[in-house]
Amino acid sequence: MSSRIPALNWLPDYRSRNLAKDALAAAVVTALMVPQSLGYASIAGVPVQVGLYAIPAALVTYGFLGTSPQLVVGPVSTVSVVSGSIVALAAGGDVGRAVAVTSALAIISGLLLVVAGLLRVGWVAEFLSKPIISGFVFGLSIVIVMGEIPTLLGMPPVSGSAIERFAQTVAGLGSVHPTTAIIGATSLAILFVGGARLKVAPWGLLLVVAGLALSRWVDLAARGVAIVGDVPGGLPAPSIPDIPLSHITGLVFSGAGLALVGLAESLSAARLFAAQGHYRIDADQEFIATGASNVLAGLFGGLGVAGSLSKTAAAARSGGVSQVTGLVSAAFVVVVLVFFASSLSNLPRAVLSAVVIHAVWGLMDVKAIVRYAGVRRNDFVAAVAALLGVLVLGTLYGLLAAIALSVLGLVYRSGRLEVDVMGKVHGEKAAWGSVRRHPDRKTIEGILVLRLSAPLFWVNAAIAEELVMQEVDAAPLTRVVILDLEATHQLDTTSADALANLIRELRARGVDLYLVRVMHLVRGVLRRAGLMDQLGPDHIWHSISQGVRAARRLEELTPGTAGGASGTEEEHIAATDDAHEDGDGAPEEG
Repeated sequence: MSSRIPALNWLPDYRSRNLAKDALAAAVVTALMVPQSLGYASIAGVPVQVGLYAIPAALVTYGFLGTSPQLVVGPVSTVSVVSGSIVALAAGGDVGRAVAVTSALAIISGLLLVVAGLLRVGWVAEFLSKPIISGFVFGLSIVIVMGEIPTLLGMPPVSGSAIERFAQTVAGLGSVHPTTAIIGATSLAILFVGGARLKVAPWGLLLVVAGLALSRWVDLAARGVAIVGDVPGGLPAPSIPDIPLSHITGLVFSGAGLALVGLAESLSAARLFAAQGHYRIDADQEFIATGASNVLAGLFGGLGVAGSLSKTAAAARSGGVSQVTGLVSAAFVVVVLVFFASSLSNLPRAVLSAVVIHAVWGLMDVKAIVRYAGVRRNDFVAAVAALLGVLVLGTLYGLLAAIALSVLGLVYRSGRLEVDVMGKVHGEKAAWGSVRRHPDRKTIEGILVLRLSAPLFWVNAAIAEELVMQEVDAAPLTRVVILDLEATHQLDTTSADALANLIRELRARGVDLYLVRVMHLVRGVLRRAGLMDQLGPDHIWHSISQGVRAARRLEELTPGTAGGASGTEEEHIAATDDAHEDGDGAPEEG
């Protein structure tokens, strides 16, 4: 139970002195989340209250099931945009149908995530490497900021990719509303300057309260300043959306895309703050927690949710230390829905946009991108690809392009195999290492010891076979090839067939093949593929030294080394029974 409900682990040890910090963070998150959710509901093509309905159930569910003490779940821009694009096609302008489709998408995407988590396929998320996450977060932050700038300036809203939003913003600069722009600029100044001078103050909450007070005092709506508008109150009863069964199949595929986008943002935020807080998250459990949050949000008539970058950042800036922040926020939202929903109608949208921009600004980590460029070029390329993919292709396709690039790079690097000629390390009893970097290492006349630099599998099997034959051609006196398979932990049919072909080619030249340091799973494949019989049981050994000794005995090779090793070194080789050596002379576990 404690593994499926992580709250059972941390709630009993919760320290009461943290309650004030979590409650204050919850107030800030609520002040950000409630009006923000209204806007996201509009983006999703549903009435504003649909965004509010998703919050309490999602926060409570993740609070008990999630493994991140900081992640705040709720309606987010990416999920809302994707959901809105699906709803626009499926609802045909019918508001009631739009609400039903939106809730159904949340439930379906949530169920897919829960099933994936229960099947423990969280490893799929590992394709979202840290550089990809950094690039994705950076690009997503730019998209969010670009979407908020028109509201900050009182301009017509923009849509599309970041480039399209930028072009629309530039084209619409002539329609800037002066009063709204002043409110927006002042709000940003308060958040950035105030946050830099006094970080402990809840500037977001203070700004929202001040914005509500100013709006009521001078009647900003009458002066042309956009406000949130009417917000219905009350809580809905849980129900299953009324969707015809014939439409479910299409929604499943749409829900899978929605789940992927939401999961990407959730894991991005969770891992980003886990790295900052020096703790770990469980990917499988995060699938379950995020999925269950979506299911409950949909059942209460809400839209899809995910871990939110901006809201998690706001909670962290305000001092939140645990999921009590989310639980208290859920209680606050319920109170707002029941008693104070109508009071939010006067909040200027420019204030809300300033809070959102301030929350995500710090997530555009230029230093991380620069560091990737200095550490490894491929990591830099992956980060930039994810960033540009989000900006050019949009959130979903940009993420898919970055993942595809990452997988392609992994396959490419795996296929770049090298074969090292191994020699006896001077002064070591049972150690062998590459001759390429240390030409003083001794090789044995007639015996060619080779090591594969990477695991052998279907991508590089033909390359490995060709490289081995090249080394044999370069050493025409070779009578035995000893192939070190330590790097290969598993074997497939293609690579097994390549080994069988290698055996035939070598024997056609009068050269025998021995395999050493063969893992258990590899032995199983060799046995089932018939290579054990083809090689013979006396041609597979635990160590290079054992393989060399067996080859000399079975092939009747005379002692001696190509490099002139002494008889004492040869006696060491023959006497060694250990399976303890690695490629550069250090002992390894046999």
